[in-house]
Amino acid sequence: MKKKTMPVEKEVNGLNGNSNLWSYGFQDLNIFSPASLPAPLPASLLASLPAPIPNVPYLDLRIYREPMIKSLIKVHSKDMYRLLEGVHFDGNYYRVKCVSSGEWEYCWDLAVRIQYFGKMLGMTLYPKRLVSQKEKRIVYRSMILVNPYQLWDEALVNKFWNLQERVEYLIARILFHECIHVMISLGNILPSGFGNTDIYLEFRKMLEVSVSEKLSHELHNVQFRLWNLVLFGYSGSESEKKLLERVQEIYEFLINEKYTNQKTGKAFRFPANNKKIARKYSWIAAVKAGGDKQVSKRIWQVEVRRLRIALRELFEGIDTELRAYPKSQ
Repeated sequence: MKKKTMPVEKEVNGLNGNSNLWSYGFQDLNIFSPASLPAPLPASLLASLPAPIPNVPYLDLRIYREPMIKSLIKVHSKDMYRLLEGVHFDGNYYRVKCVSSGEWEYCWDLAVRIQYFGKMLGMTLYPKRLVSQKEKRIVYRSMILVNPYQLWDEALVNKFWNLQERVEYLIARILFHECIHVMISLGNILPSGFGNTDIYLEFRKMLEVSVSEKLSHELHNVQFRLWNLVLFGYSGSESEKKLLERVQEIYEFLINEKYTNQKTGKAFRFPANNKKIARKYSWIAAVKAGGDKQVSKRIWQVEVRRLRIALRELFEGIDTELRAYPKSQ
């Protein structure tokens, strides 16, 4: 296994295709205007970001110290620190992992960009993979966007009077959240075993517990609500198999977000309880399922509320089982 940290040359097919903007995002409600960007985003990505709000003040973000942010992350995850160690927060792609399996080499490029943009604290974009038949290489890419607009949050101001320390803490917290998603993607996509990290293995354990026999009732309730929502968003062209795959995809998304929010909250003493996570991500899951194409808005909203209740019960059950898990080993 080899690791490179030099900026990636744009030689293998370039940036080909659209980005998946339904990749995981860390959201909230306040909005700031965008600051100057260190490197231009591709037009296809820039056009997908929330529109800026004019005439709203913002802070120049260049006061942060990159090594300090990485050191804050290192305290909570050495695996994540190694992932970010050679990545500069300038919006350029850096090669963070390369592994060989059979005749093929699998690489992962990561870019991190700090900027103000709309309503989301952070977002991870996954452009299409780059395949080079000649070099027998597949390159996966992730771009993490960090939006530290909460600088004037009262609790954060009381904790960090120094503005530079406040910026660095907030960037580290958001980046930690988004990097968890990247590390789970690494574990899911790279050849078996090559993407294993403590974070990925913890997530897999939570996912396995969520589908265990002890939680079968809670699991089926969530899956039933997701199935209804997928049918409500049915466009008329998908097969039953595709609809079932969408249910599974959204289910894993929800467990991913539970794990990521709780892991980040514990690391940065910013707790997120199951009720809050279920409320926030049940709505996102319902939108991912397709919205209310086949039913009225009112019926769709009722089913979203039912999913929220079922999801909270499942999340509580997962926590109970995980607390008991070490004692049964």
